[in-house]
Amino acid sequence: MAQSRGRSHPLPDELAYRRSASKIGWQVMAVCAALVVIGGAVILAFVLWQTTPGEANKQPQPREIEVRLDPGELILATALLATGAVICAGLAARLIARRAVYPLDEAFRLQRRFVADVSHELRTPLAVIDARAQQLAALTPAGDSRQRVLAELRQDARIMAEVIDAMLTSASGGAPREGTAALADTVAGVAQDLGGVARQFGVTVTHESEAVSVAVPASVLRRCLVALVDNAIDHSPEGSAVSIVGSTRDGAALVTVRDQGSGIQGITPERIFDRFAQGTPPQTQRGASRTSRGIGLALVRELCAAHGGEVRVVSSAPDGTEFELVLPVADAGEAR
Repeated sequence: MAQSRGRSHPLPDELAYRRSASKIGWQVMAVCAALVVIGGAVILAFVLWQTTPGEANKQPQPREIEVRLDPGELILATALLATGAVICAGLAARLIARRAVYPLDEAFRLQRRFVADVSHELRTPLAVIDARAQQLAALTPAGDSRQRVLAELRQDARIMAEVIDAMLTSASGGAPREGTAALADTVAGVAQDLGGVARQFGVTVTHESEAVSVAVPASVLRRCLVALVDNAIDHSPEGSAVSIVGSTRDGAALVTVRDQGSGIQGITPERIFDRFAQGTPPQTQRGASRTSRGIGLALVRELCAAHGGEVRVVSSAPDGTEFELVLPVADAGEAR
């Protein structure tokens, strides 16, 4: 499989392709071995039948040719031939499988390169935006109400920089970054940031949470919550509310995001987290004006799985949908 320069180890998806090719080879080899065993059993039964007294003493008929073979030598030759056939079939199947998955591996390699290039190019503009926001804050008088907006702008720039760094790490095959996050603070921050967006469409965002630390970096937790809440706002009609509730249960942290929309339509709840899977577009003011790519919820599932958590649809009905995010609680020594 092709590997990028400067990498001494293959990426996880490359290893998955190699394992798949090897698995196919072993499966083909197992099937061939089963067929050989069946064929060998038939040959052995025939040889043993031919060695019975009745068959051994049978006189050849006219125009028949009598051939005498040593049963032991025949069985040995058959076993050697069968073993060679099984090995050759397995090796050929593995080679063919590797060639078959190579285009897919190449497509993912190009995708990783694109993500890495885009992420790298975005870092400089973000740094410039943060620097200009810092300059503007220095020119703004102390106590001015605009100072709070500028501080939030710089915080948003830092969050975006963390997301870009995570994309670069993922594209280069690095391990997920470890860390902890205060659940209540993150829930409150997401509710405040997206609450302003929701109000433009007559939707209210409410929140409450227990004070608990989760074993997930703050940037990852925020990305997951933003995707879930943003999706809920898309499906919320005017005058409704989106609720975010953080709690603990059975030693894990739970975050539920519930909307008052019309529920998941056009797709089963089990497939809503599949990449590029799309249901019926919501007929709300915000939902109808946006185009879904079926990526946001898939990323939530991948981020959760990478940090030992999970996300699922608890319920979906005509009066709303509820998502549940389950995350590991941070140890007392790790909690910030």
